[in-house]
Amino acid sequence: MGRGANGTSGRRARGRTVDPQVLAEIRELLGDAPRRRDLLIEHLHKIQDHFKHISAAHITALAGEMKLSTAEVYEVATFYHHFDVIKENDQPPPKLTVRVCDSISCDIAGAGALLQSLKKAFGPGVRVKSAPCVGRCEAAPVAVVGTNPIDRASTDDVVKAVKDGAHAASAPDCITYAQYQSTGGYQTLRDCVGGRRKVEDVIKALEDSNLRGLGGAGFPAGRKWRILREQPKPRLIAVNIDEGEPGTFKDRFYLERDPHRFLEGMLIAAWAIECDDVYLYLRDEYAGVRQALTRELRLLKAAPPCPLPKTIELRRGAGAYICGEESAMIESIEGKRGMPRLRPPYVAQVGLFGRPTLEHNMETLYWVRDILEKGAAWFTSHGRHGRRGLRSFSVSGRVNKPGVHLAPAGITVRELIDEYCGGMLPGHEFYGYFPGGASGGILPASLGDVPLDFDTLNSYGCFIGSAAIIILSDKDSARAAALNAMRFFEDESCGQCTPCRVGTAKAVKLMQRQDWDFNLLEELSQVMIDASICGLGQAAPNPLRCAVKYFPQEFKRGGK
Repeated sequence: MGRGANGTSGRRARGRTVDPQVLAEIRELLGDAPRRRDLLIEHLHKIQDHFKHISAAHITALAGEMKLSTAEVYEVATFYHHFDVIKENDQPPPKLTVRVCDSISCDIAGAGALLQSLKKAFGPGVRVKSAPCVGRCEAAPVAVVGTNPIDRASTDDVVKAVKDGAHAASAPDCITYAQYQSTGGYQTLRDCVGGRRKVEDVIKALEDSNLRGLGGAGFPAGRKWRILREQPKPRLIAVNIDEGEPGTFKDRFYLERDPHRFLEGMLIAAWAIECDDVYLYLRDEYAGVRQALTRELRLLKAAPPCPLPKTIELRRGAGAYICGEESAMIESIEGKRGMPRLRPPYVAQVGLFGRPTLEHNMETLYWVRDILEKGAAWFTSHGRHGRRGLRSFSVSGRVNKPGVHLAPAGITVRELIDEYCGGMLPGHEFYGYFPGGASGGILPASLGDVPLDFDTLNSYGCFIGSAAIIILSDKDSARAAALNAMRFFEDESCGQCTPCRVGTAKAVKLMQRQDWDFNLLEELSQVMIDASICGLGQAAPNPLRCAVKYFPQEFKRGGK
């Protein structure tokens, strides 16, 4: 074969050709930001935010700029819900998207009707679509215009927001860095760094308080710190603020009000385990919180109360529930698809960037300052029915006062409804409840006196998880709620393992039928529990099994 004038064979180069104009746009967007592999998702966000979609040309140019293969960039971009990846020659979506949450709390509050109404209200210039839980369950139904959440949304509310150009979230009115310091904030951290508190005393206080991981797993916090101190340096911290469990919104609640209480706890943890690099992983739906945290971190770094870790980075999630799983979150921080890792090794041994990593839920760190200042006995003095401590319950559904309620560990759901939530809504009778979000199972009102805490619900086929309580009334159906939960798990399965990927999809098809094949559903559930890699597939059958076990009346002819 002949060669061209430049000495080549004349054949076209393999792979996609980078468009010079698109490459220039990408370079301008990225500015002087490093082109490191772990920043891939951050750079994809910049493209999505600017263009409202990510084209094939964008992916090719970004891959070239970051010295990655196009396939690597494409597989990450298409993994996350919040990236609108457009194939070559396809039309990009409208510049504005309105999302209507369709998870359990919003569903029973009328999200389905709202979605249909909004689809009729807007022309082709506005895209209207459903979305999984956006973390505002206390204000159901919720629509999000661009990044601006509309609580207790009506069609008129959403239409007005679109018309008025209210398309962006605003930062919450939280306690600022200066305000926090003026009331004694960061003094405990100063005491630690200044040697007035000893590491052993701090860890012992956490152990005595019995503070456990409040993201759902419930691992003792003090023990986790002790384990990390035994690992080789360098050690890292990864903070999980990706609360995607339907029904959960406590992390957002605290960050919107008092973010520095959490940040001080985080910095005390960094001091205790001698950590130089800290990464905060915040779910992308919390755009207002992200603004506030970005601002407060900037103020903290500009005038620190004491020497800070070398690195404190805030990373954006991109709409993947699976990244609430600790190892999937770490994969995402590294700029990859959020695929859970096989264990062992555990993240405390081989975590972020291959280093020992202290992984904590935001709320766990939020309580560190109070426990150290008030003492472990203060924390353990709270509790009911033989349990100890405090719990932040995210309560939504058919109650008069939904919201985050700080209550004694071990409180029952009946006590929670009556004493903290103002009772049931008028005309509604307590029928059932999710004690731990969509994955925590469903219990009937007849089991409304079971203490709510770690380990108290296991014998009923449920768990408390992140303490997300969704209250159902006699106007609701446990069967329908279980199907809603399973659809969520089908959509959010990362697809890595067959039992979860295929099992959730098959379960949805079986649960959509008028008559459920109980034997087949149970067999399917057991396979998912036994063979799934992570908690998503293992817990997905909980609502299904509970609906069958505790609500048999709904499966009779003429039932709900």
